[in-house]
Amino acid sequence: MSEFGVNGTPPARLSIGLISAGRVGTAVGAALERRGHVVSAVVARSERSRELAANRLPEARVADPVTVAEQGELLILAVPDSALSGVVAELADAGAFRPGHIVVHVAGAVGADVLRPAAEAGAVVVAAHPAMTFTGGEADVDRMEGCSWALTSPDETGLIVGQMLVMETGGLPVTVAESHRALYHAALAHGANHLVTLVNDAAEALAASFAVLPGGGVEGDPDGMLGQDAEALARRTLEPLLRAALDNVLASGDAALTGPVMRGDAVTVSRHLDALEEVDGGIATGYRALALRTADRCGAGRDVTDLLAPDLTEQLR
Repeated sequence: MSEFGVNGTPPARLSIGLISAGRVGTAVGAALERRGHVVSAVVARSERSRELAANRLPEARVADPVTVAEQGELLILAVPDSALSGVVAELADAGAFRPGHIVVHVAGAVGADVLRPAAEAGAVVVAAHPAMTFTGGEADVDRMEGCSWALTSPDETGLIVGQMLVMETGGLPVTVAESHRALYHAALAHGANHLVTLVNDAAEALAASFAVLPGGGVEGDPDGMLGQDAEALARRTLEPLLRAALDNVLASGDAALTGPVMRGDAVTVSRHLDALEEVDGGIATGYRALALRTADRCGAGRDVTDLLAPDLTEQLR
C-alpha cells in the first residue's frame, strides 16, 4: 500500500480509479486532485457522466470497471447504494482487488460490510459518505471544504486511512457504526431532501397569495424586477426568513420555534389549513403533518392537536 501519511507527514500522492463519474464521484475526485492526487481512470457510461468527467477530471481516461480498479492505488466506488453490492461482486469475481489496495465507497445508507470481498483480498476498506448535496454544478467541489463525512470500517487501519482521505478533501471525519448507517442517512435525507419539498410547497402557496396585475405583472413588483413571476417574488420573500430560521434552529434547537402552533393558536392553524386546501391539498397535508410534529415537540395544547389529528385524539381518549 502506498504510504498514506505517517506521524503527521503529508500523505503520498495516490493514483485514483473512480467508478463511476457521476455528480458525487467527480466532485470527490476533483477535491482530491486539488491536493495533488491524480484520478487516472474513470467509468463513465452515460453522456452526463462523460461530460462531468471531461469538465472536472480532464486528464482521466475512460475505461471499464475492472481496468479502473486494477490501475488505481485508491479505488472510489461512487455508484448508487442499490448497485453497490453488484459492482463489488463483479470486481471480486474478476480478481480486481488485491493486498495494499485502498477501496472506498461513498454510499450513505450502506456500511463497510458490503466491501468484505475486497477486504478478504487484502484491501483496506472504508465506507466514507460526505454529508452534502451534489447537483453537478460548479459549487459542488467548493462545498466539500468543511463538509462532514461518515466513516465506517471493520478495523482501525481503515478508519485511519479514511480520516486522512477525508482531511485531504478539506472535510471533517466522523465515525458511524455499521449498524447505524441507515439511521445516519435517514437523518440527512429527512433534513435535506424534505427541506427542498417544504420550501417548494411554501413558495407555491405564497406565490398563489400574490395578486396578479391585469398586465401580467405581480403586485409588489410593479417594475417587473423579477420578470413578472409570482414564484420568483415568493422565493425572494422567503429567502431572508428561511435563512434566519435555519440559523436560529442550528444555534438554538426547539427554542427557535415561533408561530401559531407554538402559541397554541388553533384558530389561525385552522385558517391556514383551509387556505392551503384551496391551493393544493397535498400542501395542506404536508402542513398538517409537520404542524402535528411541531405540536409534539413544543407541547402544544389540545386545541391544536385535536384540530390537526382528530382521529388520533379520539383514539387516545
